[in-house]
Amino acid sequence: MKTREEDRGLCNSQIVVILILAVMMFGCASSMITYPDAPFDAKANDLVLKAGTFETESNKYNADFGTLVVPENRNKVDARLIKLPVIRIHASGNKPAEPIFRLTGGPGLSNMKWRPSDSLLSNHDVVLVGYRGVDGSSVLDCPEVEKALKGEGGDLLGEKTLRNIAEAWTDCASRLIKEGIDIDGYTMMEVIEDMESARTALGYERIDLYSVSYGTRVAYLYALKHPDRIYRSVMIGVNPPGHMVWEPGRIDAQLQYYADLWARDSVMSARTPDLLATMRNVAHNMPRRWLFFNINPGKVRTTTFLLLYHRNTSALVFDAYVAAEKGDPSGLALMSMAYNFTAPSAMTWGDLLSKGVSADFDSSRDYFTEMDPPDAIIGSPMGKLLWGPVRFGFWPVKPIPEEFRKLQPSDVQTLLISGSIDFASPAEAATKELLPYLTRGKQVILSEMGHIDDVWSVRPEATQRLMTSFFNTGIPDTSLCTYVPMDFNVGWSFQKIAKAGFGIAAGGAAIIVGGLAWLVLR
Repeated sequence: MKTREEDRGLCNSQIVVILILAVMMFGCASSMITYPDAPFDAKANDLVLKAGTFETESNKYNADFGTLVVPENRNKVDARLIKLPVIRIHASGNKPAEPIFRLTGGPGLSNMKWRPSDSLLSNHDVVLVGYRGVDGSSVLDCPEVEKALKGEGGDLLGEKTLRNIAEAWTDCASRLIKEGIDIDGYTMMEVIEDMESARTALGYERIDLYSVSYGTRVAYLYALKHPDRIYRSVMIGVNPPGHMVWEPGRIDAQLQYYADLWARDSVMSARTPDLLATMRNVAHNMPRRWLFFNINPGKVRTTTFLLLYHRNTSALVFDAYVAAEKGDPSGLALMSMAYNFTAPSAMTWGDLLSKGVSADFDSSRDYFTEMDPPDAIIGSPMGKLLWGPVRFGFWPVKPIPEEFRKLQPSDVQTLLISGSIDFASPAEAATKELLPYLTRGKQVILSEMGHIDDVWSVRPEATQRLMTSFFNTGIPDTSLCTYVPMDFNVGWSFQKIAKAGFGIAAGGAAIIVGGLAWLVLR
């Protein structure tokens, strides 16, 4: 068994090397899975299955792999049909309880990349249904947006780049429409009906839901629309209506939370007595170069926000900002460079835009200005990057019905699991906004934990017991939820990696030049 330090080192080394910005993603199922093709005369809601084996990290399970045929837009009688992948993993027990349907994060991420635990599979079938727009026969790819997200000019969050992104949205939408895609069909309400089609075809009367991040919104709306079909629901990293926009004030408050923890650490407070002031100073006076490497302030701020999702990467960010204030911006340069290789290709952008705009877009807001107030510490870089272009661009998706854009009571048994420093899905939003509407809801807040990765990686056995006990009994067992204090120490800092990478590159160049000189002289 790995020690806590070994676990932390492994996580840091992986994240540091490639700076994984798609931090919502989890482990994946086998990439070699093949699904049966639906016959040419298949009708809406047909499901074709073939038997097979699904491998988890420790066991093999009987499974069914299928293709589900569904209407692209259920509001249209003559809607074309699209196909979605389905996996059903059979429980190992003889008398399984309600099956668990998984709803992953995003939008813009696949719902097919997850290996459930043996503890869940001991008493429940587990079902994965592909997300329309990402999985299956119709994918809302937007290479135009991916290209525009790499930025133009000296600042990613400048008006020029945001106008380019808006133009890319418009171009992508026009192309998709010409290809025959009905963009109005790619909303959360349609995703819910896809799950219902799969539930019915698989013969389940009612189901449990396990959702994370964006998937928690789908789960909540599912429970509102089909309350008799949902038995129990576990949500991690809860996203209530209206929260696909990251508000600058909330980000500042979470940074203050970290700054207070920092101030209690005598070693860290000796490096800088006021972490918040350091963050503000560096963010507002960003150096533009390290050696001959450009530093793009908008890319650094965006990378900063994404890495603040989790404890380990947050520590690396704070370390880089402190070093920059003391005259070493090499870590910021690495964050700036890493952005281009990770963020633009992290999501299926057309899917993200369709789900986000149809659910949370408010036409009365000026996101371009509101996401970047002058007095904010880092503002809301992802909010500005994704929502700022809306004032300039065009994405033709209709809002979902107003009743599903706001909070409503639900009596489905629901467990909310939140990290107290979750930048993506603040615990406070779940506590103050959603929980009062859940007549049979419970919340567990894990102190000093961030988004989904923290909830699973810091104390995985505690989260496993929380989930399993709730699904089996309706009562969350918190006995393993012990306090794990934030650790601001880092091993390989961004500065070390940047300098090591530069040294390797310089050494390689010297070898090449020397080799060429030897050939010439020879």
